[in-house]
Amino acid sequence: MQMSYAIRCAFYQLLLAALMLVAMLQLLYLSLLSGLHGQEEQEQYLEFFPPSPRSVDQVKSQLRTALASGGVLDASGDYRVYRGLLKTTMDPNDVILATHASVDNLLHLSGLLERWEGPLSVSVFAATKEEAQMATVLAYALSSHCPEMRARVAMHLVCPSRYEAAVPDPREPGEFALLRSCQEVFDKLARVAQPGINYSLGTNISYPNNLLRNLAREEANYALVIDVDMVPSEGLWRGLRELLDQSNHWDGMALVVPAFEIRRARRMPMNRNELVRLYQVGEVRPFYYGLCTPCHAPTNYSRWVNLPEESLLRPAYRVPWRDPWEPFYVAGGKVPAFDERFRQYGFNRISQACELHVAGFNFEVLNEGFLVHKGFKEALKFHPQKEAENQRNKILYRQFKQELKAKYPNSLHRC
Repeated sequence: MQMSYAIRCAFYQLLLAALMLVAMLQLLYLSLLSGLHGQEEQEQYLEFFPPSPRSVDQVKSQLRTALASGGVLDASGDYRVYRGLLKTTMDPNDVILATHASVDNLLHLSGLLERWEGPLSVSVFAATKEEAQMATVLAYALSSHCPEMRARVAMHLVCPSRYEAAVPDPREPGEFALLRSCQEVFDKLARVAQPGINYSLGTNISYPNNLLRNLAREEANYALVIDVDMVPSEGLWRGLRELLDQSNHWDGMALVVPAFEIRRARRMPMNRNELVRLYQVGEVRPFYYGLCTPCHAPTNYSRWVNLPEESLLRPAYRVPWRDPWEPFYVAGGKVPAFDERFRQYGFNRISQACELHVAGFNFEVLNEGFLVHKGFKEALKFHPQKEAENQRNKILYRQFKQELKAKYPNSLHRC
């Protein structure tokens, strides 16, 4: 009996010692964890222990709050802006992919989420009351069924000022209420949408592309602003993060990401080797080649495709800006906003690149990363009203360049 009691005592003592050892190891682990230094250690930790994503209820609550605000009018008073239908937490030193789309073109988000591993911000334009309702329902459905949307995407809504968006009833439209997965949401959108050119909506409402661009890149330190029907090269986000982490002297520099367009979008090239092979056989060509060759010619595509292959993303060569170059780029510091007076088609991106030049930014073309537009861009005939607006933008651009002289009186650069 005494032997049995002694054994039990020894067992409990051993158990207590084991528990104390576990507690001490946990304290040691937490102590070591708190002392981790450097980006590499933090990334390794987050890879194994990622932060908990926001719940569906939290995201839906944010959506309801944003819509209940009634939105705010833009500077012109022509558009109503709803910020933060969806929100994402972002490292201030991160690179955000900023884009814009009509409601029908939101189906391109699926491909962007696959290629871009970092945060993404999209501004959606709803030209009619029905489209505004569809946009809120889509935001509701995507936030409900797509974890990647909840974790990485910020979404904003713009509509004509005479309309107000409402909190969606999950039962309407009925076909979206029955969906149960993220893929089903995008599949359904692909069936009901009529994707096309954002600025060719078939309405009397002008597509406010520069308002949408500014909204998507708002509060971002570094942003790559692209069209929604473009696809970045594989690993571009990670390459940019590593490049920007190497130095804090990127202010005043625009890192140009060369842009191309592909004849058939069945399989988008993932890396520069695949892109160059398609370029050599005519399946890929410089962006805007058939519409405005000078708009991207300064990128110097012949030089770029003949660069030696490298594993790390870096600036390859500097290019002086010249009118009418409108590159896609990443820049930090005091980046000028897009002038929101430019709407619809024509001079909306050229004007902002022009101001970058006058403000003293240098343009450095990156060696490995690129963008590819789905399909060749071809000349289109616009409705007479749209053509008149293009002419208005042409006149506005002349005025804009004169305004820059007064805004930057000491600048050595002119457009």
